[in-house]
Amino acid sequence: MNWKILIGAVLIIGAAAGYYFYNQKIVAETVKTYDTTKVMRMDLIKTVSATGTVQPRDSVEVSGKVTARIQEILVEENDHVTEGQVVAILDGKDFEAKLDQANFTLTNARQKLERTERLYNIGAKSLQELQDAQYEYDRAKSAVELAEDDVNQTVITAPMDGVVVGEPKTPGTMAVQGNANPTVIMRIADLSEKLVKAKVDETDIGSVRVGERATFTVDAYPDKTFDAEVTKISQTDTANSWDTNSSSTSSSNSSSNAVIYYYVTFAAPDAENLLLPAMTARLDIVVGYVRDALCVPIAALKTDAQGSYVERITKDAQGKDVAEKVYITVGLYGEESVEVTSGDLKPGDEVSTTYEAAEKKTTSQGGMGGMGGRRMPPPPM
Repeated sequence: MNWKILIGAVLIIGAAAGYYFYNQKIVAETVKTYDTTKVMRMDLIKTVSATGTVQPRDSVEVSGKVTARIQEILVEENDHVTEGQVVAILDGKDFEAKLDQANFTLTNARQKLERTERLYNIGAKSLQELQDAQYEYDRAKSAVELAEDDVNQTVITAPMDGVVVGEPKTPGTMAVQGNANPTVIMRIADLSEKLVKAKVDETDIGSVRVGERATFTVDAYPDKTFDAEVTKISQTDTANSWDTNSSSTSSSNSSSNAVIYYYVTFAAPDAENLLLPAMTARLDIVVGYVRDALCVPIAALKTDAQGSYVERITKDAQGKDVAEKVYITVGLYGEESVEVTSGDLKPGDEVSTTYEAAEKKTTSQGGMGGMGGRRMPPPPM
């Protein structure tokens, strides 16, 4: 075989192959972009949000123990009162008349008893008659005591130190006594200390402990923050929905998707006396705190089969971003950041918070008429 022919054939085949692969070349460009943030140290706080109502520490509804018209109201709204102070007087004419009648009956019963005792001593009255006279006297004496108590109950006194909250009833109003729906003549509250009673969702109640601190705001003072402390956590939900035997909870149990809340009570110091009963308080309860914690954004946290990790971003020799997996152990979660308790991270490291997948751009050139039908020059030999 002629070597020149063989060499020529090889050159022709190589040129054809090169020309083919040149025209079939895929121009691929991969673009990776990273949004990054720095690892930093900070005081990390975890909070639970809740909404509650401002209440006085102690309050009482003042009602009468007898039914009578209000004759006089001796205090006004916002007046300070002390325990035992007379705050209202009821019309006691009917009770005074009953007391007079009871005293008259008692006088007669006493005279009858004394007369019966004398006759019994001389044998003119039997023991049974003496006992009956004694019984009538004792009953009349009890009637006088009850009538005296009714008269005394027409004078209404404050049961505690405090402030009259709300307008008292006006004179002339019939004050009805009773256990079911008594007439509330006035309300007295101890406003020297305030409480906030809030409802906490069942998903958060496990994080709340007595003694934990909280802050809250009210609409009346949107730029002012008040301090509070957890003093009590209710052991039953607000609807007592666990008590399936109670008819009062049957409606709340009808829906299995009902949200469960628990009452949590907070002490709320109010030296400036700015908080008023019934104000709505929006609370942030501090349920976790770590000082000077090493933190990464929650958005940077990723997981795989080996555990939690972040992508640390560094530069290669050409200045391009390079992502490196760094496995970490996490601790307390805050609103936007999470504590790093172990792992090869240090303050100032750049970590990726978002990841944009590779975008592949291709240009295919095929056949002899690539590049929009324009003939490509042959590859260099």
